[in-house]
Amino acid sequence: MAARKRGPSAAKPTVIMAEETRSLDVNAMSPNSEDPSIKPSKIGQVLSVSVVFFGAFFYLAFYHYKIERELRWSIFVNSVLSFVGFGVTLVLIPVASKYVLRRNLFGYDINKKGTAQGSIKVPESLGIVIGIVFLVLAILFQYSNFTSDSIWLVEYNAALASICFMVLLGFVDDVLDVPWRVKLVLPSFAALPLLMAYAGHTTIIVPKPLIPYVGIDVLDLGWVYKLYMGLLAVFCTNSINIHAGINGLEAGQTAVIAAAILIHNIMQIGASSDPEYKQAHAFSIYLAQPLLTTTLGLLCYNWYPSSVFVGDTYTYFAGMAMAVIGILAHFSETLLIFFLPQVLNFLASCPQLFGIIKCPRHRLPRFDPKTGLLTGTKDGTLVNIFLNLFGQCSEQSLCIRLLLFQALCCLFCFVLRYLLTGWYK
Repeated sequence: MAARKRGPSAAKPTVIMAEETRSLDVNAMSPNSEDPSIKPSKIGQVLSVSVVFFGAFFYLAFYHYKIERELRWSIFVNSVLSFVGFGVTLVLIPVASKYVLRRNLFGYDINKKGTAQGSIKVPESLGIVIGIVFLVLAILFQYSNFTSDSIWLVEYNAALASICFMVLLGFVDDVLDVPWRVKLVLPSFAALPLLMAYAGHTTIIVPKPLIPYVGIDVLDLGWVYKLYMGLLAVFCTNSINIHAGINGLEAGQTAVIAAAILIHNIMQIGASSDPEYKQAHAFSIYLAQPLLTTTLGLLCYNWYPSSVFVGDTYTYFAGMAMAVIGILAHFSETLLIFFLPQVLNFLASCPQLFGIIKCPRHRLPRFDPKTGLLTGTKDGTLVNIFLNLFGQCSEQSLCIRLLLFQALCCLFCFVLRYLLTGWYK
């Protein structure tokens, strides 16, 4: 849910759009030179942060921890493909932007209303590019890493099917503008391939302080565990979608969480001697790396002032991808702590989402074109809560504060895991 207001032409019926398409010749279907130029204006800043993070990640993966050579090679191949995906994303976004503009898939930035930037047509639904690039990278990596008899191949393909399904549903939502109550249900359908193919354990380790009361240290939940997996997919997908509304927030929060997931996985691989446990976390890395690099490519265009909108296509895709990663690598508890800002935002949003309090079309802060500052409203979102707590600020400053809070929550998760190791489980 980006901070945009769709142009009136975007509401044309699909049938009319199809008739117009048939009246055009082949040359008219290609982008023309009159379309506005879209460039990755923030690539320098994104690359600077990326170098620092991947430097730390590669230090842990290839030097600090003693990881098997074969596993290191797989991580390296996945990294190379992921960096290629970053470059492809940078190239494809301007191309796709011209096509979506020609199909009237654009919006106006509400948080810049009353300024020159607020009257610019911003192409939206560019998350479709990220989803396609991610899926192609994941399929290519599958060819180079998994054998036909690999025990992980079925679940890997099921994960990709769920992500692909969610990309499709997200793009349908962008085009048809699906009502909120329907949006809440969509991820449950997309999660079906994963749930049907899941062949892993359905047990949980009972926390040590509770063992004297429960009487067992491992509890088999059966179908309840699969229900929990489905609900987790629904939550992750919608929580990214509703924690939005300012330039760079959707892609930024995904990048921070994906980075935390990578660090968590490499630490778990380095600290374990169980081959199956290591493979589960390696599986997570294979999906998290391309998610991070393609998101960074998108962020080069989506950071303030945004030249493209990510659309519900991206937020659904990103949420489902991270849910799949957490489910199949069996660290859903850790993932939920990484999602702590999204949990808080969801709890604050519940009265409006469930109709207890009137919910406006856009739950955004108020923008003052004279000062260029945002002011919080009474709508229940973390964006407004931050503005009400810390006062007015610019859109860029607000996004930075929210992403720092996201990073602090991820750091809190690492500290909490360290303190509870050996006592909790």
